[in-house]
Amino acid sequence: MLDPEIDIVTPSVFTDMTSLHRKYKKLRTENPVCWMEPDGYRPFWALTKHKDVMDVAKQNNVFLNGPRTQLFPAVVEDYIKMARPDGVGLIRSIVHMDGPEHKVYRNLVQPWFMPGNLKKVVEPKVATLAAVYSKKMMEMEGECDFVRDVALWYPLRVIMSILGVPDEDEPLMLKLTQEVFGPFDPDNQQGDAPPDMTFIIDQFFDYFRDLAKDRRRNPKNDLASVIANASVNGADIPDFEAMSYFTVIATAGHDTTSSSSAGGLLALIEHPEEFVKLRAAPEMMATAVDEMIRWVSPVRHFMRTAASDHEIRGQTIKAGQDVLLAYPSANRDDDVFEQPDMFITGRKPNPHLAFGFGAHYCLGHMLAKMEIAALFQELIKSTSHFELNGTPSWTASNFIGGLKTLPIRFAAS
Repeated sequence: MLDPEIDIVTPSVFTDMTSLHRKYKKLRTENPVCWMEPDGYRPFWALTKHKDVMDVAKQNNVFLNGPRTQLFPAVVEDYIKMARPDGVGLIRSIVHMDGPEHKVYRNLVQPWFMPGNLKKVVEPKVATLAAVYSKKMMEMEGECDFVRDVALWYPLRVIMSILGVPDEDEPLMLKLTQEVFGPFDPDNQQGDAPPDMTFIIDQFFDYFRDLAKDRRRNPKNDLASVIANASVNGADIPDFEAMSYFTVIATAGHDTTSSSSAGGLLALIEHPEEFVKLRAAPEMMATAVDEMIRWVSPVRHFMRTAASDHEIRGQTIKAGQDVLLAYPSANRDDDVFEQPDMFITGRKPNPHLAFGFGAHYCLGHMLAKMEIAALFQELIKSTSHFELNGTPSWTASNFIGGLKTLPIRFAAS
């Protein structure tokens, strides 16, 4: 039984961010390396301090990305094992790989996310789309739901255009992403049964198999062609790993950016003095974007499994035991951040862990920052004021998530 005062597991607790951060603070202060045995879940250690999360992320030979990368209820884990009897799990992407294999697979697409390619190929597209969605927002006559009207669709169009998915298939990609990252949110659940995660993933796989076939016949200048025609150790990339690659880019490539953008706007609304500062000094945009990402921390956790016994703060993590890396908590650690519960657009330094750390540092971090910066550059040019026009709501997800609705009023410049 898990004490409600430290429940950072139940998806519904992530719909109240003030209460959630109170729980994280209690854990950081009283039990930063906490053994948890929540009802319905297999036990694990929860790490909530910045130093501990970073140290585990650095030691990817001691703390492995598999077999447990994400916190699911035991019944869901058991169903996945039954549905995938060969033990491959839901997907097998660079998120799930370690050692030399991880580097080989990461290098397949890394050139796309390097500064030179982003600057030359992607940045003009991002700037155009940011202007398009800002203009759409201005046409809504001073009121919109920023999540549903802007934040969901803008990063989705960016990553799908890079990947090679046509516009008309974006609603399907969005629907499946929301189901895979928020399967316990009431808006995504199908009845009372546990979510069928394999069915959701298989829909991605079916879609991307067709796309891969097309790109093998007719390669284009997009990521789909790179993945479909990739070779690993002298052989064609295996189907399961290829489909996994497509899926992780099609989901993580936009959802976290959407959450950071929406959460960043809410932070500016709740801290109007910071919005005034940013409008007056748009050259602060880079630090403001990093602060938005720290503030939101859309990746709530990843799991690692100890390959050998390891001690953290006097607690022995035994070989085979799992640890949960609580990124939102690490990013509010007052041992590292001055005034961690204040949103400060000019925060320097800002060593947040929202993109992870070490070998598994987020492949798309530069793209995400570019997208958020481009959107807010447009917004601060075109608007003079934002305020809430209702109560925001958050996705019930303990894995990856953010605002589900953000009703706002705004005034054009």
